[in-house]
Amino acid sequence: MTLSTRGSAATGKSPEAAVTSPGRPVPGLRDFYENPAVPVASGEARTLRQARMLADALGPVGPGRPAATVLDVGCGDGSAGATAAHVLDGHRVVGIDWSQDALLRAATRLSQVVRGELTGSGLPFASGSADAVLFSEVVEHLVDPDSALDELHRVLRPGGHLMLSTPNLGAWYNRALLLAGVQPVFSEVSLRRIHGRPGREVVGHLRLYTARALREFVTASGFEVVSVAGAPFHGVPRPLRPLDRLACGLPSLASILLVHARKV
Repeated sequence: MTLSTRGSAATGKSPEAAVTSPGRPVPGLRDFYENPAVPVASGEARTLRQARMLADALGPVGPGRPAATVLDVGCGDGSAGATAAHVLDGHRVVGIDWSQDALLRAATRLSQVVRGELTGSGLPFASGSADAVLFSEVVEHLVDPDSALDELHRVLRPGGHLMLSTPNLGAWYNRALLLAGVQPVFSEVSLRRIHGRPGREVVGHLRLYTARALREFVTASGFEVVSVAGAPFHGVPRPLRPLDRLACGLPSLASILLVHARKV
């Protein structure tokens, strides 16, 4: 499918994900996401699992099956999109973000990057022009996730694929931490430093989802959920990583949630 543009090329991205821009910039939020010290990539295990899920959904390029256009919305440094492009051999991957710093890095990994945002004027692509959207570790950074999914729904063709990943508020260790009165991993109460939970790195998480909440949210946004899978988190201490991988078998307990949905 040919991807036509709408309006001017515009967008950039945030750290782990964030085509976050609300209608009016939140004071300090855009500055935070443009800081080169803020992470713009997430774990390889999640990236590879998500790419393989999309490859299975799209199928190989061949006679009667033209190359699909895949938008990596909130592409960050382009590492996830590059992994996907390798797995999605023959399909076209376009990186989109509103962070200029992230796009500069993504341009070294992806053949095409575009600056754009999910709110305001929207993504610079025509309605129904994309076959699939990768939305990797983005939704947790958004001020207005409802409008964001509305925009993804718009640019996807009927039956188009949405591959969304996000940290799991209900991860197995978060349940134990809450029982102990400790702030869950992935949740943040400040853009300046971590308070009340393990870890040191601030990445700008504004919203967190359980598996049930994420499924309901995606469905309410006009998508049909095809499957929900789990992925491990690279930040889990090494001795606990076998347990974290085991938890992937039950997505509601996994560190990372992977949702495959289709536009209704």
